[in-house]
Amino acid sequence: MMNIPAIISAMAPQEKADLCSGADFWHTVALVHLGVPSVTMADGPHGLRKQTGGMDSQSEEATCFPTAAGAAASFDEELLYEMGCLLGDECRAQGVSVLLGPGVNIKRSPLCGRNFEYFSEDPYLSGQMGAAFTRGLQSRGVSVCLKHFAVNNQETRRMTVSARVSERTLREIYLASFEQVVKQARPWSVMSSYNRVNGEYVHASRRFLTDILRDEWGFDGAVITDWGACYQRVPALQAGGDLEMPGGSVYNTNNILEALSNGTLEPEVLDRAVERILRLAERVTQDNTAPEFDRKAHHEAARRIARQTMVLLKNEGILPLPKDKKVALIGPFVKSPRYQGAGSSHVHTEHVVSVWEASHAYGEPVFAQGVAADAVTADEHLLLEAVEAARSCGRAVLFMGLPDSLDAEGSDREGIDLPAAQNALIEAVAAVGVPTAVVLVNGSAVSMPWIDRVGAVLECFLAGEAVGEAQADLLFGAYSPCAKLSETFPLRLQDTPAYGNFPGHGDEVDYGEGVYVGYRHYQKRGIPTLFPFGHGLSYTHFTYSDLALEQDKIGEGDFLTLTFTVKNTGAVHGAEIAQVYVAPRNTAHRPEMELRQFAKAELAPGESQTIRLTLSERAFRWYKEGEGWLADAGVYDVRVGASSSDIRLAAPVTLEKQGFLKNVGMNTTLGDLLADGRIRPYVQGMLASLPSLAVGDVFSQEQFIAMIGGMPLRSALMFSQEFTPEALLKMIEDLNTALENGTHGTV
Repeated sequence: MMNIPAIISAMAPQEKADLCSGADFWHTVALVHLGVPSVTMADGPHGLRKQTGGMDSQSEEATCFPTAAGAAASFDEELLYEMGCLLGDECRAQGVSVLLGPGVNIKRSPLCGRNFEYFSEDPYLSGQMGAAFTRGLQSRGVSVCLKHFAVNNQETRRMTVSARVSERTLREIYLASFEQVVKQARPWSVMSSYNRVNGEYVHASRRFLTDILRDEWGFDGAVITDWGACYQRVPALQAGGDLEMPGGSVYNTNNILEALSNGTLEPEVLDRAVERILRLAERVTQDNTAPEFDRKAHHEAARRIARQTMVLLKNEGILPLPKDKKVALIGPFVKSPRYQGAGSSHVHTEHVVSVWEASHAYGEPVFAQGVAADAVTADEHLLLEAVEAARSCGRAVLFMGLPDSLDAEGSDREGIDLPAAQNALIEAVAAVGVPTAVVLVNGSAVSMPWIDRVGAVLECFLAGEAVGEAQADLLFGAYSPCAKLSETFPLRLQDTPAYGNFPGHGDEVDYGEGVYVGYRHYQKRGIPTLFPFGHGLSYTHFTYSDLALEQDKIGEGDFLTLTFTVKNTGAVHGAEIAQVYVAPRNTAHRPEMELRQFAKAELAPGESQTIRLTLSERAFRWYKEGEGWLADAGVYDVRVGASSSDIRLAAPVTLEKQGFLKNVGMNTTLGDLLADGRIRPYVQGMLASLPSLAVGDVFSQEQFIAMIGGMPLRSALMFSQEFTPEALLKMIEDLNTALENGTHGTV
C-alpha cells in the first residue's frame, strides 16, 4: 500500500505537474524514488491492443472477442462479466493495468462509424452490460476506463462539435448508462470525451466531471482525457480532470506550473488530481504477478460467446442447414471474414477462423466469391459464378456486410445500405428460386431491400476471431440462436430519430429528437421498422405465462417484484431473453414504454422456468429539469415480451405518491396540489368551503376537478371572491410549512 499523503508531501511542484500527464503514449510517469510505479494502458474493449510504440505500431497478439454491438445482443450480464474476466487475465499477463473501455455511448443514429464499439440505443441495456463487464475486468485487478463521457455519438468533427441537448434528454438517455456503471460497478477510471456539450468542452466541465460524476454519482476514481482531447489544461484540473493522455509534451505541464506561480491554480487542486492518479496506480498494482493464460481456452470462450451474440432475424424453415446436402457459401466474407471494426480498438490476432474452414466439420460446401467486399458495381463473371453455384447445390448462404471503411473510428456512414453490388448479388441468387439465407457482418443496422426474397437472415455484427466457427455452429444447428437486437433496424434512413439532425452543421449538432431515441422514437411516432429492438428468433419456441405482481399498488421508494414463467415448447434446447418494459398510461410527455429489466432462460425441450425480477421506483421515473427524477402518480402497465413489439403478458400497477411538490408558489396548479397526498385533504376542504368555486349542477365533481386542474393559484384571485392577495399569500406560506414539516392533510 502506498502512503499517498506522504508521497504528495514529498513531491516537488514539477513532479506533480509531470504526473498529471502521460510519460508517453501509453504510460503514466513513474517516480521511482518515491515508490510510484508507471501504469500501462491499452486500447481494446473487445480485445487487448497493447502496443510497443505509438498509435501506428504493431500490437501484441491477443484474443479478439465480439465487439460491443454483438455483446449487447446477448442480453447476458454473466457473459459480459466472463468476457471482462478473460480480458483481465490477458491484461495481467501482458502487464497492462488500464483497459480503455467499455464504451457505453448511446447509438443515436445507425450512421455513427463507431457504433460497433457501443452497446445499444437503450441506456438501461447499455448500463447493465457495461457494469457487468466492469465488474469482471476489475475483479482481475485491471481498471476499466469507462468511455466516452459524455454525449459522444458521432465521429464527424468529434473533437470540436458541440451537442445541443436538453437536460432531460441528457439525464434519461445520454448520461443514464454512465450513471448505472458508476453506481453499480465502481469503475476506477473514466475517460472524458473530445466533444462539447451545449458549448462546453466536457474535459474542462466542472458540471460533468465534479458536480454530476463525483458529487451526484459518487465516482471516486481518476478522470483521464481521450487521447489528444485536452487543450484547456488548467481549467480541466479545476473542473476535475486528472490525467492528460498521451504524454510527451511539456506544453500543458508548463501551463500548470505557470498557473501555480501566478496564483490562478490553487495547490490543493493539483494535489487532488495527483492523489487520484496515485490511487489509480495503487489499485492496479496490488498484485504485480503476470499469470499465464490458456490461449486455446480463450479462443474457445470467444467462440462460445460469439454464438450468443448472433441474431436470427428471419427464418422460413431454411435454417438450420441439413448436414447431408450440398450448400453454396457465397460472398467476400466466406474465406476472409470480417470480425472487428477499424480504428483504435483493432486487435491483432492470429487465430481467426473463417466459416469456410469451420463448415467442413458439418459437410462439403461449395464456394463462390460473388462480389468484392467494397465493390460498387457487380462483376458479371463473379455474379454468374455465384448464381450457378446456388443452382447446382440447391441451397445458398450469402455472407454479406459492410467493408472495413464503413465500420471505422474517425468517420460516419452516409447511408444504411449495403454496397450496391452486394444487394445486386443477393437479388440475383434469390431469383434462382433455391432456399437462400443471408448472413450479415456489420457494426450497426443496415437496410435490406431484398428481405422478402430470402428465406432467412442471420445478423452476426462483428463477432471476433471465432466468427466462422460460431456461424457454422448456428447455421448447421449444433446450437440454437438466442440473441436479440440491441438496436432497431429501420426500413429507411429517413425514418431514424436523428434524421436531419445528424451529424449537424459545422461544429453544432442539435439533438432535436430529445428522449425519443431508438425504439422510443418508432413507437411514439408509429413508424414501422424492419426489425424492432429486442427481436430475435430461435430454432425452438417459447411461451410466456402466469405474470404476477406482488403488489398492485406501490409508493415512493418501494420495489415492485414480479414473476412470470417461460416454457420451451419446441423440440430443441434453446435460450429465451425475456424483456420487461414499463409503460405509463399517461404518455403525453413520455415514451410509450421503456426497457427496465431482462432475463435469459436456458431451457431444454418441455422445460419451464419461473423468472423473478424486481423493479425499483427509478423504473417509473422521468427527469424534469429543475426538479430532478420524478415518478408521476397513476397507473402503469408492466409488460413482458419477446421483443419491444412482441408483448406476451401485461399487468397494471398503481403508483401512489404521498408527495412530490418541493414548494408551492403562485404558479403551482390546483391539479398539482390535489395530486400531492400530503396536502390533498386540505385543498379539497378549501375548495368545498368556497361558495364561488362550488360545483353546482353544471359539472360533475370529476369534470370540475379536471377543468380547474391546470389553474394556477394566482387565478384564485379572479375566480374566487373569498380570496384576497393577503389570504392567498398566507395560504401559500402555510402549504410550504406543511411540505417542510411533512404534515399530512392538515395546515
